[in-house]
Amino acid sequence: MDLTNCKLSVAIVYASVSGNTKELAKELYQIFLKKSVGISFYSIEEFCVSDLCHYDAIAIGTYTWGNGDIPKEMGQLYKAFESISSKDMTTAVFGTGDSCYPRFCGAVDRFRDMLYVHTNLAATLKVELRPQIQDIQRCEKFVEALLLRARMYSYPPVNSAIRK
Repeated sequence: MDLTNCKLSVAIVYASVSGNTKELAKELYQIFLKKSVGISFYSIEEFCVSDLCHYDAIAIGTYTWGNGDIPKEMGQLYKAFESISSKDMTTAVFGTGDSCYPRFCGAVDRFRDMLYVHTNLAATLKVELRPQIQDIQRCEKFVEALLLRARMYSYPPVNSAIRK
């Protein structure tokens, strides 16, 4: 099989109340479209957690609720990742928040900490309120980090003798 023809399968799964996290998810989606990957885009209500294993990489987008809490609708996804415990699954987490609160993007931090333990966490991205023009470069770096890590773990490594 020619590995250069293999496309990574990536999913963006997000929750948004104000629309800020959805806007950030859409920006990331547009960047992924420019890459040679298969990209799927889901709100949390549309995503079936049993489909987690069908993707090489998953980018999770969340807003923060209350005092740095994970939104209720993201609870099932959070628990699914906890139960999977697969270092072969590449993940990244992003979100929006308001820095006037003591736990800015606290849900992103909670997902990050859990994903670091249970998956192959590649990147984290926090954006103040809604994405601005200055956040585009950070979004591009987020996508690149996720894809780089996913490619390292999704395909068999090149023979080390060839690398020398």
